Amino acid sequence: MFELPHFSQSQRRVIYFALALAIAVGALFFSLSRGNAASTSASSGSAGNSVSSTSKGSFPLNTTPTLIAAPIIPTTIVVDVAGKVLHPGIYTLPQGSRAADAIKASGGALKGVALTDINLAEILTDGQQLIVGAPVVVTSSNKGKSSKASTGKITSGTIDINTATVAQCEQLPGVGAVMAARIVAYRSAHGNFASVSDLSKVSGMGKSKFTNLKNFVRI
Repeated sequence: MFELPHFSQSQRRVIYFALALAIAVGALFFSLSRGNAASTSASSGSAGNSVSSTSKGSFPLNTTPTLIAAPIIPTTIVVDVAGKVLHPGIYTLPQGSRAADAIKASGGALKGVALTDINLAEILTDGQQLIVGAPVVVTSSNKGKSSKASTGKITSGTIDINTATVAQCEQLPGVGAVMAARIVAYRSAHGNFASVSDLSKVSGMGKSKFTNLKNFVRI
């Protein structure tokens, strides 16, 4: 039968010390391993929360985005069709309508009225007036000479200088073909006249000429 060795008192002390040291080291390693596991678990939880928070977006849950209303673009225009048409008056037309559309809406030009002095393809604007068959005055020679029909200057009524053609402008007192073309060219370059007095800005429009025609124009 195997017999256990006999240790002296000093040997026993060394053995007990070694066992105690081994137990202490084991306890230390066990404690450290538990701490690392808890730290790893906390880091994983923080990363998960971060990803979850990011996936929810940068806006708070109770925030509603501000909506900006789009500008309202008019879809219709109102124009005044005057002159020698079947039904002169105010008409509401779709945005982008042309002069031909306005004349058609008014019933068309009266029989015998030419439309050659109107740009039928002109795109109309809101508030514009379209005059069909501008007034023409028939003058006669004096001193007993035979009468002669001709295209004269208007003696009554007015012409809209924002819609008048070159031919219509020529019917103004003191305005010839060159000045009529300058009036239309100025309007094309600078936009519609804001007032009748703006006619004086047209090249060659002297003070006396403007005084003679200002009562026969309108905007």
